[in-house]
Amino acid sequence: MKIAIMADSHDNVPMIAAALEVFRQRKAECLLHAGDIVAPFSAKELLKWDRPLHAIFGNNDGERAGLARLVPGICDGPRVLALADKRVLLVHSRENAPVDLVALADAVVFGHTHEALVEQGQPLFINPGETGGWLTGCSTAALWDTATSEVEIVELP
Repeated sequence: MKIAIMADSHDNVPMIAAALEVFRQRKAECLLHAGDIVAPFSAKELLKWDRPLHAIFGNNDGERAGLARLVPGICDGPRVLALADKRVLLVHSRENAPVDLVALADAVVFGHTHEALVEQGQPLFINPGETGGWLTGCSTAALWDTATSEVEIVELP
């Protein structure tokens, strides 16, 4: 299964759209958002994704009620997902990932630092970087192939 991953989009609608286009082209089957969508108007762009979407709140999601009305299932992390026979722990900040859940996970997906990171191992740690690109000037997302355990950090146009 190819899993699309983004975090820290921070209302950058053009970069959310660019990420979704890359994910479609690469035939991703579901999308994980590790928090900091920020406002409902940018969540509307995420809803153009026509495959499963799993999202959690980040520390900058200021309009949680509006986001919750729009994004099905969005919640506070940590969130444990079963995807392609993998147990995935979705958290906004790696530092806040409960040790007991990390120990049971095949992969931990997080954001918050705005820095892309892939640490192979058990579990696999994936931070897609910042989709918004506001802090670093570089908009990124990630694609994870669960069959091969390969993770690609994708720089968005």
